[in-house]
Amino acid sequence: MEGSMTRRRARLSGPLARELAIVAGIGVLLIVVAPLLLSEFRIALLAKFLTLAIVALAIDLAWGYTGMLSLGHGVFFALGGYALAMHMKLEAAKDGLPDFMGWSGLRELPWFWAPFEYSGFALLMVIAVPAALAFAVGSLVFRGRVQGIYFSIITQALALIGTLVFVGQQAYTGGTNGMTNFSTLFGFPLAESSVQTGLYVTTVLCLGLVYGLLRWLTGSRAGAVLVAIRDQENRLRFFGYDPAAIKLAVFMLSAAIAGIAGALYVPQVGIISPANMGVVPSIEMVIWVAVGGRGTLVGPIVGALLVNAAKSGLSESFPDIWQYFLGAMFVGAVVLFPDGLIGATKRGIRALSMRRTAIAPSSAEPSTAQAVAPSAPGIALPRPVEVGS
Repeated sequence: MEGSMTRRRARLSGPLARELAIVAGIGVLLIVVAPLLLSEFRIALLAKFLTLAIVALAIDLAWGYTGMLSLGHGVFFALGGYALAMHMKLEAAKDGLPDFMGWSGLRELPWFWAPFEYSGFALLMVIAVPAALAFAVGSLVFRGRVQGIYFSIITQALALIGTLVFVGQQAYTGGTNGMTNFSTLFGFPLAESSVQTGLYVTTVLCLGLVYGLLRWLTGSRAGAVLVAIRDQENRLRFFGYDPAAIKLAVFMLSAAIAGIAGALYVPQVGIISPANMGVVPSIEMVIWVAVGGRGTLVGPIVGALLVNAAKSGLSESFPDIWQYFLGAMFVGAVVLFPDGLIGATKRGIRALSMRRTAIAPSSAEPSTAQAVAPSAPGIALPRPVEVGS
């Protein structure tokens, strides 16, 4: 017990403490300094990027640490967004019926919409619906020991099915146009800048909490088990663990985190539609993690911010050809930095440190002349003995 406490204390006073200090400093900059320096438009854009960084963290937990490459996380993200959007549409409905339902010919509110009138229920569904879908899919997939590329194909099919379902049920989901024209959130008018600033701060805090949760999880013994599942799942099974149950729990947690990101996204962007749950956005989310560096937690945040900032900047400067620049950046990042930007940075720092370590002892060794020279003046070396004298 005492040794365990000593090791934990050493970790808290070592690299982990420095990392937490850096994260806290960045959080203060984002909350205090950024709103003073950036315009309302840029703050809203940054808030959008930060919500996407939360999704990237969710994918890194599933893919980077547990080895489950999900190509359908857009579904979980969109489900969380739709859950909160349903509550916001009911808030904005003047006659108790959202506008798109009237356009589709409905005359009364569907039964499954009614509970979303309550904010507490909506917030619960933000987490519960994505986690329940992940449970349903994962129970079938992991018990059948489906893994690798086959798991990726199934999740990609999930994204395609979800898109088709939400597009086809226009009377209940808004169809292709999705849900928009939100006016309030829990009674607060979204048009006010103070409300948007509050949403931005909430997003920063949620990102910090999710990062802290995942850093604690991956740094514990459970994190070692996740890495063992990623690298040697069959060997771990022989030690008495149940990889299927662990992967199911991780998949559900990852889906719930993606749902939270979707709920934060909707009131700040003002729309949620089937386009957010399709195959393309789901693959883009994986690209953020790959560019930043999977299995690092910091990498997915950097990748999400960098890729989306580049996407926004290039589309503003080169509206006709920005996709080519973005594609070249993706290819270049994968070819030049196969383990991501953070992984490449760590390798560079490690190589530099090893080089300095190799140089330091050689510079400290005395030269041959110094070793042979007498240690004090006035002490002569003995004269060589002549043979035969």
